Amino acid sequence: MSSRVLVVDDILANRKLLQAKLSHEYFQVVTASNGEEALEVARTQHPDIILLDVMMPVMDGFEACEILKSEQRTQHIPIVMVTALGDRDHRLKGLMAGADDFLTKPVDDFALMSRIRALTKYKLVMDELRSREASGRRIGVIEADDSRGPIEPARILVVDDNERQARRIGLTLKQEHRPVLWSEAQSEGAAGGAGIDLIVLSLDAKAFDPLRLCAHFKSQQITRDLPILIVADFEDEGKAMRALELGASDIIMRPIDTEELSARVRTQVRKKRYLDTMRRRLDESMELAITDQLTGLFNRRHMMKQLDQFLQRANAGGPPVSVFIADIDHFKRVNDTYGHDVGDEVLQEFAERMRENVRPGDIPCRQGGEEFVVIMPNTPGDMASAAAERLRRKVAGDFFPIERGKNRLDVTISLGVSTSSGENCTIDELLKSADQALYDAKHAGRNQVKSRQAA
Repeated sequence: MSSRVLVVDDILANRKLLQAKLSHEYFQVVTASNGEEALEVARTQHPDIILLDVMMPVMDGFEACEILKSEQRTQHIPIVMVTALGDRDHRLKGLMAGADDFLTKPVDDFALMSRIRALTKYKLVMDELRSREASGRRIGVIEADDSRGPIEPARILVVDDNERQARRIGLTLKQEHRPVLWSEAQSEGAAGGAGIDLIVLSLDAKAFDPLRLCAHFKSQQITRDLPILIVADFEDEGKAMRALELGASDIIMRPIDTEELSARVRTQVRKKRYLDTMRRRLDESMELAITDQLTGLFNRRHMMKQLDQFLQRANAGGPPVSVFIADIDHFKRVNDTYGHDVGDEVLQEFAERMRENVRPGDIPCRQGGEEFVVIMPNTPGDMASAAAERLRRKVAGDFFPIERGKNRLDVTISLGVSTSSGENCTIDELLKSADQALYDAKHAGRNQVKSRQAA
């Protein structure tokens, strides 16, 4: 998995060394010699990862990191701070500035590649979601929303068989979040990951294999997208890097600094919440793309796609597909007498009754205006007519509440039913037959069901 890496260092030899290491692993590398140059390169060349030195003239790495994380076009690029200063204050300052990770010079090759690959995986997922979100915005099914409010308390699973160590971590996290220890989670049924936002996994556990557990979490659908923060001793750095390869998101070394732990957890929770928000909005946009906004039924676009699939199967010798078109009788009179707001109430009430009176496998759609279509797969004509008659009785048998329940309105519908012929029947033929049957119902006095076989 390759990516474009921006290497920022004021010393040419350091830039050349990192460029050679990364190029050897088939990463594309661009370079910058100071913070200001890094900002320009990041804005114009859109790297996937930034390796940012701390101590530089003109603009140091901390300031550059803060600016990059504050700008919309660069804030999603993962940043790894690289410095000869490995003390606590610089680690915390880098994390507080928005850095995703921190490496100390001389940079260990394995640590460098493991972190680059872990962040690349995250960036690929994020880029895909952001691309789909942008497409949704272009077609108008996603509204712009860049609000970034305070992080809500997260539920964090602390996995460590050393009860004393686990409780110490839990006490630190309890100041901002809702930690649950592994021993408690097993009794509560939360060990499977349901309702968890982050997993803190200790590598020195003796009762189980931590790496195997990490791989298990990343292989299960319910926990696959959960960030995992590895807790490791310095002598276990190799195992920690292996955990990153297995899908872990970050590492913190013992002895644990409580402020660093809080900062790293905060970073991982923020990332997860952002990805969750994008996934949720994309799910909503997909629903909006196939749903009628007023009634919540499927729209005409989805109706045509579904009809095409079922007719292809029916024409190939499969079971028949039936449809009925339902039209609200004298709907124009409702709009003219009571206004369009009441007309919308009638449409919504009818849609609800339609939803409640079709089978789970049927597909209720709003074709447009006061005209509705129900697709009934695997359904012969007599069964379709019976279903249409059941809906007609349900509508005519009870008044419609209007004006927010203050008044009631007597509503009836006319319905036309059609069934595929099984001999290269087209969508147009099926809908035209149903429409003709609907005309028959209206011509015969409305509030009834008529049927025709598709030509």
